[in-house]
Amino acid sequence: MLQASQSTSSGHSHEPARVPGAYDELVLEIGEDGAGEVRTVFWSDTDARLKLLRDLTLAEQRARIGREAHSLKSAARTFGYLRLAALAQQLEQDAAMIDEAAHGALVEAMDAAYAAARAQEG
Repeated sequence: MLQASQSTSSGHSHEPARVPGAYDELVLEIGEDGAGEVRTVFWSDTDARLKLLRDLTLAEQRARIGREAHSLKSAARTFGYLRLAALAQQLEQDAAMIDEAAHGALVEAMDAAYAAARAQEG
């Protein structure tokens, strides 16, 4: 099993919390109203998904943890939340072998990355 120190030391803190302009690109593609609606859904879904990742147990739900992390990774990239996306990708890749401590540390880091990115929203 991966230990917390191995799992969380891969340098994702070097990714920017949020890429400025990612939302503006989405606005250009689908318009202000559409982008605003999609962003609101992203925030709601991300809040729910992070709570779910905290609540799921590794012993019984590793595959689901991996799927949820995959979905979060994809959505986070769309909005330029690169640190969150990188951490979600790590959880997706490690879900089959991660231990409880590493899982908890990754989800905690994901919460922090999400909060940092949200704080940068204009």
